[in-house]
Order: sequence, then structure tokens, then C-alpha cells
Amino acid sequence: QVQLVESGGGLVQAGASLRISCAASGRTFSSYSMGWFRQAPGKEREFVAAITWSDGNTYYADSVKGRFTISRDNAKNTVYLQMNSLKPEDTAVYYCAADPRDYGLDSPYEYDYWGQGTQVTVSS
Repeated sequence: QVQLVESGGGLVQAGASLRISCAASGRTFSSYSMGWFRQAPGKEREFVAAITWSDGNTYYADSVKGRFTISRDNAKNTVYLQMNSLKPEDTAVYYCAADPRDYGLDSPYEYDYWGQGTQVTVSS
């Protein structure tokens, strides 16, 4: 069992940066690939970024590539999402998720555990 708690969301202006975090419980955090997804009102949950447990490879949605960076600190059981050059269209609830596999990480259906989400709002 893995419990995930996101933090660090907030209201920022367009062009600003924000780092959100996801703290995981349990001793097996290093054995899980971690993903970030987001969901805006009236829209489906969409993939943002993922990092594998096996080799630390990272994957990004085209819409955030070059602006967002996912990283993990296994000693702290935490995964981060550094978001730069934020745009109003980045406004959403951001969720982290854990998956024991290291493939198919852009699909929300692959993930076994989810956090409760943190709101990120970018004003124009």
C-alpha cells in the first residue's frame, strides 16, 4: 500500500514558476514509477510527466516539454514537478500517482495509487 500526498499548489501569474511535491508513505517508494497528471474543469485527466523506478527515465507531454521537470528523491520518498514559464492553460488540479511498472506511464489506467490532488491556478 502506498499513500500519496501532494503539496505546493497555489495561484501564480503567467510566466512564473512553481514546484509541487508528492510525498509517499511506505518503504517501497523506490520500486514505483511516479507520474503527474492534471485535470481541468470539464476536461479529462491528462498525462503531464513520469519518471521510472528502474532507471530514472523521464517522459513528458508535448504541452509541457521544455517547461516542466519531474524528479524524485528516493531518500525522502518524494517526487517533484518543477513548472516554469507557466501559462493559464496549465491551470488544473495536479495529481501524483504510483505504478510498480515502468512502461505505459502516460496512461492513468496503469497507476495503482493516487494522491488527492493540489490546485494550480495560473492567472493571465
